[in-house]
Amino acid sequence: MTSTMSSPWRATILTLYPEMFPGPLGLSLSGDALARGAWTIEARNIRDHGIGRHRAVDDTPAGGGAGMVLRCDVLAAAIDAAAAPNDPRPRLLMSPRGRPLTQGRVRALAEGPGLVVVCGRFEGVDERVIEGRGLEEVSIGDYVLSGGELAALVTIDACVRLLPGVMGKAASGVEESFEGPLLEYPHYTRPRDWEGRSIPEVLLGGNHAAIARWRSAAAGRLTRERRPDLLGQDPAK
Repeated sequence: MTSTMSSPWRATILTLYPEMFPGPLGLSLSGDALARGAWTIEARNIRDHGIGRHRAVDDTPAGGGAGMVLRCDVLAAAIDAAAAPNDPRPRLLMSPRGRPLTQGRVRALAEGPGLVVVCGRFEGVDERVIEGRGLEEVSIGDYVLSGGELAALVTIDACVRLLPGVMGKAASGVEESFEGPLLEYPHYTRPRDWEGRSIPEVLLGGNHAAIARWRSAAAGRLTRERRPDLLGQDPAK
C-alpha cells in the first residue's frame, strides 16, 4: 500500500515524553511535508493509562534486579487506545536488542500506511506485551539510549524523506549510501580550489561516462576502507 495525499502516511508514537515530538521532524523536508499534509504525527502519553492516583507505569522486575520495568497492562492499554486491532500499521518497539534498522526495511515501512512506535524507558518492557501486541523490536545501533524517543525520531525521519514528493529530486533518494551495495561517493562544489585542495579534474570535464566510472571507483574504495562488511550484501535487506 503506497502513501498518497488522500491517505497520508501516519506516525503514532507512544511515549512518556510526548513533548519531544515532532521536534526536528517539524523542520526542513519532513516539516514541510508535514505542513502540506503528506504525513501526520501523533504523540500519545503512556502515562494517561497509568495505575492509581500517581499514574504509575512501571514496577520492579520479577526475579529482582536493578531498575524498573514498564507494566504490560499499562502499555497494552496505551497501544489499544492508539491503534484498533485492524490497524494495518506495523507496531515497532525501539529497543537495543531489536533487529538492526536497514535502508531496505525503511523503504518497506515508507511504502506502507505508517507506523505505531512504542518508546521504551527504564530497564525495559514486560515481555508479555511485546508478545501480546505483536511488537517488532527495532534497533538503530549497538548502543543504549535513555529511551526510545530519539530512535523513534531517527526511524520516522528515515521513512518520511522517502515519501513521494518529500525530496526535491527522485534521484536524491537513490544515489545514497545503503541504497545500493556501496557507500556513497564523495561530493564537491564551488569553489574549484580551497585551501590547496582541488575538485578532481574528471568531475569538471563533462564526460558523464568517465564521471560515472570515477564515482563507482570512489564508492568502492570508501566501502572497502570503512564498511567492508557491506560488500556482497543484498541492499534490499
